[in-house]
Amino acid sequence: MSAMKKIYSVLVENRSGVLSKVAGLFSRRCFNIDSLAVGETEDKEVSCMTIVSSGDMQTLEQIEKQLNKKLDVIKIKTFEESAAVTRELMLIKVKYSPSNRRSIMETCQAMKADIVDMSKNMMIIQICDTPDRTELMIQLLSGISIVEIARTGTLALQRCQIDKNNV
Repeated sequence: MSAMKKIYSVLVENRSGVLSKVAGLFSRRCFNIDSLAVGETEDKEVSCMTIVSSGDMQTLEQIEKQLNKKLDVIKIKTFEESAAVTRELMLIKVKYSPSNRRSIMETCQAMKADIVDMSKNMMIIQICDTPDRTELMIQLLSGISIVEIARTGTLALQRCQIDKNNV
């Protein structure tokens, strides 16, 4: 049976040590975090952790149960990738030459990525897209010299539900 992925949108109290406690929960139980992004919400007292994890159904259910036991956790929403709008920001620094510069620029245009910094032989490309498309960007640029990559991790919100009463 292949591993399933689940997204956990976890509202937590915004204070020192909470991230460490949540990460510790995963490591103590040998659960893997595929992606983790944390930021304040509109309320400065509350942060939202977006955690993507994979495993079998039992593991994913256990993760949710363990998160619910944490005192710093206010609310948890879980959803599948197909039920979410997901985005990841990636910066990728590449070394280029006159012979491949145009090809890189065409790849950027096709992928709706931006060149945000450039020197005589290096450029930094920014892409904000789905995790699958950021992976595709890496694959497309893998034939040239990738110097460095920085990624945010997945951000996700559950898709808007159509309210049939108000349509």
